[in-house]
Order: sequence, then C-alpha cells, then structure tokens
Amino acid sequence: MFDYDWFHGSAFEQQQFEARLRCVLTHFPDLEPEKIESNEAACKFFEELELRRLIYLRDGFSYELKNVVEVESKAHFTFECEPVDDQYKVGAFVVAVPFEDIARVEVFAVHPTEKPDDMPAITGFRTKPEPQFGREAYADRPRGGTED
Repeated sequence: MFDYDWFHGSAFEQQQFEARLRCVLTHFPDLEPEKIESNEAACKFFEELELRRLIYLRDGFSYELKNVVEVESKAHFTFECEPVDDQYKVGAFVVAVPFEDIARVEVFAVHPTEKPDDMPAITGFRTKPEPQFGREAYADRPRGGTED
C-alpha cells in the first residue's frame, strides 16, 4: 500500500487535510464542512492546528515524522524523525525505512490549547529491539554445564 507516491503524491496531503478538517468539525459541531471557509473562527482554528504524523512499522517500532527527506534513492522512505527523549533533541535523526515495512500511518491533528497530557508513545528510540532470530536471539541463553 505505501510507496514513494503515497508520501510524495496527494494521498499523504489528503490524510493530513482530513485530520485537520475533522478536528475543526469536532470543535465546531454545528458548522457544515462547506461553510468552514466563511467562518473566521473556524479558519483561524484550522490554521493553528498542529499535526503529529506517526509511522508504525511491522517490527513494532514507531516514529514521529518531522520532515520528509528528499534523497536520490526512491526504494526507501527517508525522513527526519522527531526525537522523544530530551537528550536526543540536540541532534537530528534521519531514518530510511523500506516501504514494505510500514504497517500504518496516523495523522493526529490537535489545537495547541487542547493538547492531551498523554500523547501517543513513540517507540523508535527503544534501546534495542527484542531479538527475534539469528545470533542475537541466543546471546543471553545459558550455555552447557549443569544446573545447581
């Protein structure tokens, strides 16, 4: 489902627009969608909305997209992610992910005055993923000898 065109074409832009639009409609429940542009308060609210764009991978990691990075290779999705931990906010993380590893993309629109205290957890900065197979999966396994 996800490929280069999804992130660089209109689909990703539409998803972000829809998140903003639906946030406005939730905040202004009596306003019809086609009348948003003529409502000054709704337009101002729409413009002030912040977006969180979360990329979930099949291996359980997730990242918050800060910016799409344009690179020559189109075989991977390359982006700068938003660090969660303060110690990582001094630098920049650029991540390249094979498109087939992307399981889900979520866009969360919220007004700065209505941000929830507990935002979605981002797991892309775990110390190390749990080994699933290969050499690392057996690194901590007891070896030989007898048990006491």
